[in-house]
Amino acid sequence: MSRIGRTPIAVPAGVDIKVSETNVVTVKGPKGTLERAICPDISINVDGATINVTRPTDEPRHRSLHGLSRSLVSNMVTGVSDGFKKELDIVGIGYRATKEGNRLVMNLGFSHQVIIEETENITIDVPSPNKVIINGIDKQEVGQFAADIRKKRPPEPYKGKGVKYSTEVVRRKEGKTGSK
Repeated sequence: MSRIGRTPIAVPAGVDIKVSETNVVTVKGPKGTLERAICPDISINVDGATINVTRPTDEPRHRSLHGLSRSLVSNMVTGVSDGFKKELDIVGIGYRATKEGNRLVMNLGFSHQVIIEETENITIDVPSPNKVIINGIDKQEVGQFAADIRKKRPPEPYKGKGVKYSTEVVRRKEGKTGSK
């Protein structure tokens, strides 16, 4: 069996889980509500404060869906109880970000400002001009939103200027060497 798939999911206090007949999992918690359809072949059993995910056979398709389904449900439980966040650093002279209302306004060395709107499930915090924090309850949405911001000006390898994740390490290249 899958090591990830057979691990039970602990449900914290204040989180309510419902599994419908069509295998749609609804998770409600203090931060919000998430809903996701899981493959009908995978069975999800809620036993009090734990959730177990099982597969019917050892077919390759069921084996691949087993760990995936367990991870999706686990991320939903974590999201509605604790939430997810991604931190971005802005590196470069004159590169900075500010928050105006529900909009993120960034100066990234272009002739224009880059403006990104918050969505209903994503909140943006700007604790300093060179740091942006993305918060939300859906792990996939938070990651995609952070990737979209990073895509506006990815870090370049010579000076390291651009938008990068705070845990990302930019591999630097050596610049041009002068003539003899």
